[in-house]
Amino acid sequence: MSERPAVSLSRVSRHFGLTRAMDEVDLEIAEGEFFAMLGPSGSGKTTCLRVIAGFEQPTSGEVRIFGENATGVPPYRRNVNTVFQDYALFPHMNVADNVAYSLMLRKVPKAERARQAEEALEMVRLPGYGARRPAELSGGQRQRVALARAIINRPKVLLLDEPLGALDLKLRENMQEELKSLQRRLGITFVFVTHDQSEALSMADRIAVFNAGKVIQVGAPEEVYRRPASPFVADFVGSSNILPPDFVEAVAGEKRWASLRPEQVRVTEPGDANPRLVGRVTAQSYLGATTRFAVALDGIALHAIVPAGSFQPADDGRVAIAFDRSALHFMDGPA
Repeated sequence: MSERPAVSLSRVSRHFGLTRAMDEVDLEIAEGEFFAMLGPSGSGKTTCLRVIAGFEQPTSGEVRIFGENATGVPPYRRNVNTVFQDYALFPHMNVADNVAYSLMLRKVPKAERARQAEEALEMVRLPGYGARRPAELSGGQRQRVALARAIINRPKVLLLDEPLGALDLKLRENMQEELKSLQRRLGITFVFVTHDQSEALSMADRIAVFNAGKVIQVGAPEEVYRRPASPFVADFVGSSNILPPDFVEAVAGEKRWASLRPEQVRVTEPGDANPRLVGRVTAQSYLGATTRFAVALDGIALHAIVPAGSFQPADDGRVAIAFDRSALHFMDGPA
């Protein structure tokens, strides 16, 4: 991966009236990187993608693509392409013509368009599909066609706006693997917008977590998961237990906010446990390989994930909770 930024944003804001969709965002995305922008609806991630694409112009700040100032430059003059969630295929065209559409606009000869379209379809594992219509394809196949159309011009940056959101779970998982494999083969910078935490964690080299128009944390997936910068990140990325300072002081001796991942919580029979760490199971969910318990504990709700079948609470639901102090990640502030 090159050290040169493929995309850089410097204090970029985008306002819609009184709404600050982006609020002084700073980002650097490296060449050849698979970069995910993660956040809930309305957090600013899609607006950020549209600003990079040129579909939106920043209210203030500067956008650079491979060092060149792209602020004010229209989308067709940027060396980027965008893949949308709804695929945006032309239903009256066959697959090959959809893929080669940009080449047709550039007056590339028909035979050369056909050759490049088939080559792009082979890259996305759809050889021989050129004569079909979009209506004859499955959702996953239409997504591959949209990808082939986006990569046929070999853009330096490929922007993907929730591209897997319309697919069912199994197909999404398969496409996640294929997207990552495709990105590695092509070496193109991928900028991927998603609200799905597991998708970002499994695919990205780095993740930017957005909330309320701001970037709250940027880091490798493991760093963001294990060392969240704030209670918001801890809760949004992996649904961590957010422990208030009074509770943390009682169990760990430091009066600070802390996060505790559910899989690091042990659930046992009450026995001789610290009474403060004895609670009652209020919900239990079987998840296949694991079971998730919700436990009411001294004024807070705690979640634990344990191997399925490893523990079953008594009829009264009383359980003891235990965890290692080293499992706590201390954080500043509730934001």
